[in-house]
Amino acid sequence: MAGTRVVQTAARLMGWAMLAVIGACIFALLWRIGLPRGLWAFVGSALMLGAAGYALQGEPMLPGHPVKAAADPIVVDPDLIALRDAMVGRFTGDGAYLVASDGMTRAGDTGAAVWMVLAGINKYPQSYALWTGLGSALAAHDGGQVSPSALFAFQQAARLAPRQPAPPFFAGLAYVRAGEFAKARDYWARAVALTPKTLSYYPELAARLALLDRFLAATERQRAGVR
Repeated sequence: MAGTRVVQTAARLMGWAMLAVIGACIFALLWRIGLPRGLWAFVGSALMLGAAGYALQGEPMLPGHPVKAAADPIVVDPDLIALRDAMVGRFTGDGAYLVASDGMTRAGDTGAAVWMVLAGINKYPQSYALWTGLGSALAAHDGGQVSPSALFAFQQAARLAPRQPAPPFFAGLAYVRAGEFAKARDYWARAVALTPKTLSYYPELAARLALLDRFLAATERQRAGVR
């Protein structure tokens, strides 16, 4: 019995040592990649929460077993991420929250993705980039539909930055994903109109609008033929 207790104590101490090493490695990695100061408190809280959970429920002597992920991964289009970065920026304090939200979306946790953007808005309430990201995150979380809350987020982004093309473009993208192409067309036309032709991403926005116009025209011809 005493021997078992010694082994359990040693295992628990080893677990704490490994936890400390992992925490130190995480902080070192985040420091190297230049995590914005505004996110350090969030990361520290998450690590402390994990440590508290280990303290309460950790059982290093229990045998391991495979587990299934709570949610299926979601593919996030890297081209759209690159386009968003070009439009709103990436290496900024508010942009860091969008990057973190993307990671949670890839993991299939759309609810956490929404909460991450909301955390960013709590810190940067005037960020049109975050309000735009919130609209996209809410649309994904609401089953691919542009819910009233998602629409409100896009509208708030447009109010904060009425001359920026990102809010109408991503609102239009949400409508495309929802299959509401006619509504999407108005948003994309505004995004193109707001984008100077000298900007690097203008051709992509114009090309997407042209493809949408061709699709709508083909759909209208098909309907006319049916009649």
